[in-house]
Amino acid sequence: MRRHIAALSILSALLFTAACGGGATNENTPGTSGSDTPNTEALTLAQTDIPAAWDISGYASGTKTQYFTAVYDTILRQDGDGNIVAGVATDWSYNDERTELTLTVREGITFTDGEPLNAQAIVDNIEHFRASSTPDLSNAQFIDTATAPDATTVIITLTEPDPMMLNWLTQPLGYLSSPASWDSEDATTTPVGSGPYILDTGATVSGSTYVFTKNDEYWDDSIQQWDTLTFQYYADQTALLNALQGGQVDGASFTNVSSLPQVEAAGYTVNTSQLDWSGLMLLDRDGAIDEPLADVRVRQAINYALDRDGMLNALQLGYGSVTNQIFGPATSGYDEALNSHYSYDPDKARELLTEAGYGDGITLDMPSTSVIDSALLTQVQQQLSDVGITVNYTDVGTNFISDLMGAKYGSSWMQLAAASDWQIATFAITPTALFNPFGTEDPQVSQYLDTIQTGSEADAAQAAQELNTYIVDQAWFAPFYFIDNLYVAKPGIDVTMAADMVVPYMYLIQPAQ
Repeated sequence: MRRHIAALSILSALLFTAACGGGATNENTPGTSGSDTPNTEALTLAQTDIPAAWDISGYASGTKTQYFTAVYDTILRQDGDGNIVAGVATDWSYNDERTELTLTVREGITFTDGEPLNAQAIVDNIEHFRASSTPDLSNAQFIDTATAPDATTVIITLTEPDPMMLNWLTQPLGYLSSPASWDSEDATTTPVGSGPYILDTGATVSGSTYVFTKNDEYWDDSIQQWDTLTFQYYADQTALLNALQGGQVDGASFTNVSSLPQVEAAGYTVNTSQLDWSGLMLLDRDGAIDEPLADVRVRQAINYALDRDGMLNALQLGYGSVTNQIFGPATSGYDEALNSHYSYDPDKARELLTEAGYGDGITLDMPSTSVIDSALLTQVQQQLSDVGITVNYTDVGTNFISDLMGAKYGSSWMQLAAASDWQIATFAITPTALFNPFGTEDPQVSQYLDTIQTGSEADAAQAAQELNTYIVDQAWFAPFYFIDNLYVAKPGIDVTMAADMVVPYMYLIQPAQ
């Protein structure tokens, strides 16, 4: 299988995001006006990231999702549980081989420049995406052709089944901008979409404050509730905390769990979802550079050595849930029983190491970087040391990801998204996965993967569960816990957390009803 790299949620965009600009406050009236009654005149949301550009060169999901789903419609949408729902496309279906996807396009939509958003415009956007150098280009890697036989029909032909294709159509591959705007001199600064809001370039201060006004011609009143929308950028959590305590914003993604009591005291409600797992990747399962990791008993010993409850409480203040699996709660492969497959049992860990011939202990070299919580690395080091496993860390700085991809380390801490079966597989399980740098192959795993990719929905779900159980038993990983994503909002704001995104899509934030 070819590498299929989805939008990563690594270390909250580990090493890929640089802080820039911003910090200014905004005087817009908060959406609740000091009461529980929503004010639909204005909404101000905090942002901890900024778009590099508004055209294809800057398309992004993750922490930038709200920017783009404010101005651009997507071909499809997702509800809070990760289910695919209608967007610009009202209906969709596959052929029996799942290599031809037919979409029915909603009629009567226009871009803000007056151009029609029809089937041909969607095809043009897909081809524009495929011809770009966007970081998410692999989302379209299985697309062979996209055609528009008429104004309301789009047919996407795939070279082989892609279980994530519908999901990709809710994200950058599905963003829809006016083809007539692409050659404009201000294409990078002035988005021309068909979304619920229009960027007010006159009121916007790039890198700081982004102001949007209601698109009066928008076709879906149900997700367009405010006359003015403002995104205020905060370069760090301290600045954001000050803004929240001052009531300057109506909602925000917040990661500083130790300060949540202060945020709640300021009148905000905490909304949670679980997207990422945090833990150890035991990568060198064939023992190429760390021979002990080739023995499943050693990998299992590592799992038994970890006090996950203690780590969750000490490091996350309980915001999350312990787990032994990398398949998240929103996936078909998720099995709640697997969360306790390995209990905290140092004696069992020592026994397994002895059985494997390593009673005198082993040494593992792992990479580190200043971005990773040093307390977490210390906990791992201490707990593994207690059973006879010495962990030596090397600070690799900004080379953390590249060194892992280059198979320079046999094991490492990592945080990865766990939102869908195929996404997880292509992140870390397939032989060509980004985080399977040693190319581990297993006939049983390959069989499960083939069914997930090409089987019926029911067969794929069953295969995902069996694959999950198998790799937990074989200890391919040593997860600690699923981390709670936190989004705080004033009482007058209803937030539906996204199953596959660190922040809610813009259309999942509504006035309280």
